[in-house]
Amino acid sequence: MAELVSVDHPVAHHFEDAAQQREASSLGMWVFLVTEVMFFGGLFTVYAVYRALYPAAFQAASHHLDVLLGTFNTAVLIGSSLTMALAVWASQTGRRRATMGFLLATMALGTVFLGVKAVEYAHKFAEHHVPGPSFHWEGPLAGPAQLFYSLYFAMTGLHALHMIIGIPIILGLAVYAWKGRYGPEWSTPVELTGLYWHFVDIVWIFLFPFLYLIH
Repeated sequence: MAELVSVDHPVAHHFEDAAQQREASSLGMWVFLVTEVMFFGGLFTVYAVYRALYPAAFQAASHHLDVLLGTFNTAVLIGSSLTMALAVWASQTGRRRATMGFLLATMALGTVFLGVKAVEYAHKFAEHHVPGPSFHWEGPLAGPAQLFYSLYFAMTGLHALHMIIGIPIILGLAVYAWKGRYGPEWSTPVELTGLYWHFVDIVWIFLFPFLYLIH
């Protein structure tokens, strides 16, 4: 039988009730995500402009990325979105152990993603495809190819940074879930972290075809 818990969470003094506190927290997260959309949107715009200017170079450089690893990581992140959604459901219904388990599963999948990305980065270093003095490219498209990899590392690196920030937050949620902090009356931290994690996953869903699947 599922373990159900009920949690009473104090309302901060500047809120009238728990509902108002939750709405304010949700609004704050959505405002933050809007700024993140604008931030990544600018990067995607820059990428689109230079891809239109140097289509042959971007296509050639993209073909040196590992599509198999990129596809695997896409599946991993989709799985982590599922476990995060289940963690939100479990916290809302007061299932302490399930909340903790789904949060740890999300964290594990995120760690797998970062590990695969580290392998990809190592391959780029070995192939001298990291922008800088040691960059090497055969043929006349070295300049635009280096530009592609500059954008590749900037966009995937910032995406990975968001995951590196999210994973310890999820670990902290799992610890609080183990202590029985979340239940039907209060699960806002899990819900808001879920929004953040889904946003990170959606960003990758756009990054993958933009960077890996150029034809």
